[in-house]
Amino acid sequence: MPPARTRKLPYDPEEAVAALSAADPKLAKLIAKAGPFTLRLPSQQSPFEALARSIIYQQLHGKAAAAIHAKLLKSFEHICGIGPDGTPSHPSPEHLLDCPNDQLRGAGLSHNKALAVRDLAAKTLDGTVPTLAKIKRMSDEDIIEHLTQVRGIGRWTVEMMLMFRLGRPDVLPVSDYGVRKGFALTYLGLKPKQKVTPDLLATKEQMERRARKWAPWRSVASWYMWRACDLAAGKIVQPE
Repeated sequence: MPPARTRKLPYDPEEAVAALSAADPKLAKLIAKAGPFTLRLPSQQSPFEALARSIIYQQLHGKAAAAIHAKLLKSFEHICGIGPDGTPSHPSPEHLLDCPNDQLRGAGLSHNKALAVRDLAAKTLDGTVPTLAKIKRMSDEDIIEHLTQVRGIGRWTVEMMLMFRLGRPDVLPVSDYGVRKGFALTYLGLKPKQKVTPDLLATKEQMERRARKWAPWRSVASWYMWRACDLAAGKIVQPE
């Protein structure tokens, strides 16, 4: 399989890291331990394609979700052909609306996910889900308002799309478990080996108050909250 294609961030990560380090000494210590900001965006997809993938991946292990996603694309290969990367091209909204339920279920989609991808297809065709060209001109909150009208798409899913697909620099996913835990490790005295209970995680209010220091780079700060979890789990080896 060819390596995944990536593209540059629409902002300067070095500028973001420098600004965050200057604004928040505790975050600066975490950045020094965790190392450089290495987020890369995958090759550009339409909102329809990115959200279809998000729906399939919800509540599944990555490998299982990837297998279902690949099987779904493969089932349309006779219609959509092969893309430049050698994998089946993505079906259009019309294809997903017109295909039989057995095709979606046969690829491994649950009943609810099959309903969700059909609703996504319908809302893409009626304009509720904007085109990529339009979405680039929209604010983060406008994008969230539009996309959460789709069955199975909540605020967190759109926030992940904003950060990891569109490269928006100022997203704060306050409901994300990893970000809440990373915040508690960095600011609230949670110990790496301590058993985590809900009362030990950061609250929305605590995070939003601290994040005033982080704007307009809250996506980058959030990324480092995930790295705080990695450090606590021993997944990042600190330089001696």
